[in-house]
Amino acid sequence: MSRDLIKLRMLAPSVAAAAIALAVLATGARLRADAPAAPAYVPSISDLMIATVQPRHIRLWIAAHAGNWEFSGYELGNMKGAFNRIGRAHPMVDNNSFPEMVAAVTQQPFADLGEAIKGKDTAAFDRAYSDLTVACNSCHQATNHAAVVIRAPAAGSVADQDFAPMASQ
Repeated sequence: MSRDLIKLRMLAPSVAAAAIALAVLATGARLRADAPAAPAYVPSISDLMIATVQPRHIRLWIAAHAGNWEFSGYELGNMKGAFNRIGRAHPMVDNNSFPEMVAAVTQQPFADLGEAIKGKDTAAFDRAYSDLTVACNSCHQATNHAAVVIRAPAAGSVADQDFAPMASQ
């Protein structure tokens, strides 16, 4: 037997196995392409409010009352971002634009909170925070969720976070 024939006989099983593997992979890919896509999971507005907005609302208040203005500003930005992301996930609520509803009720309180934080003014912060809270509750009422009533925290505690300002503040 020639060396070329011996090499061919040695390679034949590997070539056959590779051909079978490619056929199986191609069939699997075709089956996946034909299969219906699994529906994407989108958390409800309530899920997102409880998970992303409410904690920021609380931490915003705690940080300001601890004199941690840097963190207050950080949480205000996070709260705005959370509302924006909810609006992308749920652009319409009862045939109304969610982003427009949120902007209508939060634009002024957010601006006032930003100024109070920048000025490190607790009294102005409390007024703006109260206005934001009233605005949120009015939105809950307008969207038939009047049972959802938020308020300023009664006490400043989030068990795993230190709200004291850093020495450089």
